[in-house]
Amino acid sequence: MKYRLCAPCSFGSESVLRFELGKTGAENIVVKDGMVYFEGDENIIAAANINLRSAERVLILLAEFEAADFDSLFDGVYAIDWGYFIPADAAFPVKGHCLSSILTSVPACQGIVKKAIVEKLRKQHGINILPESGRQYKVRFSIMKNKAQIMLDTTGDGLHKRGYRRQSGLAPIKETLAATIVDLARIRENSRVMDPFCGSGTLLIEAAQKAMNMAPGLKRRFLAQQYQFISRSAWSQEKEKATAAIRKDIDFTANGFDIDPMVIDTAKRNADRAGVSKYVRFWQADVKSFSPAAGSVVITNPPYGERLGDAARAVQLAGVLGRRLEQNPVKSAYIITADPDFETHFGKKAAKRRKLYNGMIPCQLYMYY
Repeated sequence: MKYRLCAPCSFGSESVLRFELGKTGAENIVVKDGMVYFEGDENIIAAANINLRSAERVLILLAEFEAADFDSLFDGVYAIDWGYFIPADAAFPVKGHCLSSILTSVPACQGIVKKAIVEKLRKQHGINILPESGRQYKVRFSIMKNKAQIMLDTTGDGLHKRGYRRQSGLAPIKETLAATIVDLARIRENSRVMDPFCGSGTLLIEAAQKAMNMAPGLKRRFLAQQYQFISRSAWSQEKEKATAAIRKDIDFTANGFDIDPMVIDTAKRNADRAGVSKYVRFWQADVKSFSPAAGSVVITNPPYGERLGDAARAVQLAGVLGRRLEQNPVKSAYIITADPDFETHFGKKAAKRRKLYNGMIPCQLYMYY
């Protein structure tokens, strides 16, 4: 069976996600702000969850319809073939949001969506009471400009939760955003990557996994692995494909530096859990001594705002980084920060800029060549 699917992502990451989806075999890919829509069978659902680096999750889009009042919302939800997707004993929590719509109360909409599902499941399964004592099937809804989307979550915990980062510093960069930056930096299996403010190592770990072609979801489980309408063989087949695609003998190196020795220890543990410690090394060092090798790619998220708490210190660090890169020219540098005046503090205009979001924090990716 072919499903309509969608994958939300951070604003600015859509083109990267579209390219990733193309490699999974997904069909009819359509890009919109913060969301990429596509089609595929159960194997595509499994492949997307296992392989996507920049997506936040993978959802089955069950229905789209106008919902300017509670009656139309109820009718649209009731029309879905819930009995195919949800067993009689399943738990099915409902979560969602409303934006720029007549229906503004999220709790009220949750109640209507839940009621419609209950009524349909009672009819389809021929029972009066739904115990909700079985496995969980998470329903999501979005009502935007009076258009409702009803979805079934296949991921569970967000795709940014790779499993390797159990500890991190203040305001860490999300793994999915780090993967987007790594893709934009065109990291390959023979790249030399450096990060002078490595923190818990996320940027370098994501770079190493991309260089190795290691799927980010290989070491975790997904909610839809327990769904009855998706076969276990789909998951095992896609995990076997992803495992076979890993490149183990590559000419890739990554070096991370941070002034905090405790953070360096955390980064080392994270890299080990991620399976990339062979290619990634971390060192305690001040940015004042940062001397990147010629031909290397610098990818970094300098301390700013929550990560530092001292704007004057952040300005100083940006200036130091600018001088170190001027004295030690590199192939390219990709610097993401929430500092709106970064170019002034860094001392040079970027060749390109790209607006990205780290969670809810608006940032700019400054690209230097």
